[in-house]
Parts: sequence; structure tokens; C-alpha cells
Amino acid sequence: MGRAFGNLTRVRHVITYSLSPFEQRAFPHYFSHGVPNVLRRIQASILRVVPPFVGFYLIYTWGTEEFEKSRRKNPATYENDH
Repeated sequence: MGRAFGNLTRVRHVITYSLSPFEQRAFPHYFSHGVPNVLRRIQASILRVVPPFVGFYLIYTWGTEEFEKSRRKNPATYENDH
């Protein structure tokens, strides 16, 4: 019925190599190299990433508090109402 998908055409002068999945290691050096590398990269970039987030959080909380204050009615204007 034809060729399988992936072998639709014949390409000349191209050499492909593959490795059996049974001969590969799925996570080589994952804990001994990967985790320390992540920690090193976080430590290197934390001073560039965290200050803007803290600044925007402080501005947001200040703005929210000011908005809630502005929505309240002034009790002094209603002192003489009966």
C-alpha cells in the first residue's frame, strides 16, 4: 500500500544514526548534575527576578488599600442625621 510515514521519500547521501532505547539511560546524572545546576541558575538570577515582583506586589497592595479607602463613606458627613 505504499511506504510508512517517515519513509515517504528516499534521500540519497544522508546518513542517519540511531541508538536503541534499551541502550539509553533515561535520566543520566539527573540528581548529581541536574539539581545542583538548577540551584546555581536560580541563585544567579534571583537578584534580577525577585525585586520587580516585590515592587509590583507592594504597589498592588497599596493601590488596593487606597481603592478600598476611597469607597468608604465619610462618617462625619452623617453625624447630624436622625
